[in-house]
Amino acid sequence: MLSITSSIDTTIFTVIGIVILGAIGVLIFILINKIDQVRELKTALKKLKLSFDNLDEQAKLILKTDLELNRAQAELDKRLTSLDALQRTSRLISTTLDETEIFRRLDKSLMFELGFEKTIVLTFDKERNLKSRVNSGFSPETINSFAHQISRDSMFQSVFKEGHPLSSATATKAKKEKIISLLGMPNFILSPILTQEGTIGVIFFGNESQAEPISEADEEMASILTNQVGQSFENAQLFEQVYRSRQELELKIQERTKQLALALEKVQKASKTKSEFVSAVSHELRTPLTSIKGYAAILMSGKLGEIPPKVNERLSKINKHSDSLVELINDLLDISRIESGRIEMRHEKIPAKSLIENIADILMPQIKEKNIELLIDIPNDTPDIFADQKQMERVFINLLSNAIKYTPNGTIKITASRDKNKVLFEVEDNGTGIKEDDLPHLFDEFYRVENDLNQNIKGTGLGLSLVKNIIEAHSGEIWVTSELKVGTTFHFTFPSQPQENILKKENQKE
Repeated sequence: MLSITSSIDTTIFTVIGIVILGAIGVLIFILINKIDQVRELKTALKKLKLSFDNLDEQAKLILKTDLELNRAQAELDKRLTSLDALQRTSRLISTTLDETEIFRRLDKSLMFELGFEKTIVLTFDKERNLKSRVNSGFSPETINSFAHQISRDSMFQSVFKEGHPLSSATATKAKKEKIISLLGMPNFILSPILTQEGTIGVIFFGNESQAEPISEADEEMASILTNQVGQSFENAQLFEQVYRSRQELELKIQERTKQLALALEKVQKASKTKSEFVSAVSHELRTPLTSIKGYAAILMSGKLGEIPPKVNERLSKINKHSDSLVELINDLLDISRIESGRIEMRHEKIPAKSLIENIADILMPQIKEKNIELLIDIPNDTPDIFADQKQMERVFINLLSNAIKYTPNGTIKITASRDKNKVLFEVEDNGTGIKEDDLPHLFDEFYRVENDLNQNIKGTGLGLSLVKNIIEAHSGEIWVTSELKVGTTFHFTFPSQPQENILKKENQKE
């Protein structure tokens, strides 16, 4: 019984041992698995921590980038605001030519938009002392002290003499301390106002805040503004000079106009007196000349008895010279009447070619007598002229007669061409020519060119003056070109349309 019991106990213990060992084995297996899991979890945790650290770094980087972008955006917004303010300021000061108005428009609000809290604008007066033109934020005493110090202190001479700007970003420690002691501005720009004549003043831009130091962009902004102020100031001074010069010129013109008006009045009076005198004298001379010519003709006819040949010869000379005097008197009267407007020009349509050919026929005996070749070049499409035919004939007869006188054995050429509303005529010869000094006086009354040929040719010096008066009475022009011993050409114009048509077209153009 005991042995059976003992055997059972042994078996039980054996089973229990096996169970325990199995349980221990299971526990060991489970423990090993748990250790592996813990190891895996630790590895995962390390990886997770590393990822978290990376995410943290990236978050910090993103935050830093965002801050920098916000700062850059704020700076950009500030610059855009400043640029807009600079544009408006430049436009404001460039649209006035008044010095005072230029500086008045540099007000505090505009300067603040440019990014500056305080501003001083100083310009030199005639004694080269700096005077305040704009002040925002400083007392007059402070400005006067500042102006006195910087204009005389050698450390600031580069600003005035060389035109170099000075800022807290580039200034030496001594210069910064000097500015701070004078104005209390740790951030500043001192920019010269430049013109072609040099530095005329300075503009001080300042900020009390330490948060935003002066940057390169601030310096560039200040430089642009001061350059614009300098240009506007210079434009205002130039305008003032021009305005004053114009005022002085207008006064001189008015004074000169008065003088010329008085002189013209005197000339007109003298001309009128001369015309009246010439007219009176001519009429007075005509009567005795008519009597002399009449008596000479009676004596030459033999009605009062037979006249000896020598007496008859003298009477012929009296008659000839009487004709010359009558012609002279007629020319004087005609010039006087034309000048005073007492001769009425009867404008009619005249074919230029037929008129010149008729004149040529009249003068042909003289032309042949001197072996002169006459050339007439009048194109068929030459417009008719509107003029007084009688006066036109006198013009061509005078000019052709002159050409015949001064062209021995030569050639005379008459040409015509269209010239807008006029016809341009030219009477050209290859005769003796005229000295250049004589040309300006050629149309003066009683003026005769001094040469050997003229000593043997009689004349009164009134023919060309009469020609000029007739042409100008027709609203034409006459001028002469000549070369000594080569020849002379008279150029003159006559209207190819009625005068009222020409005036109407000129008014339409205006």
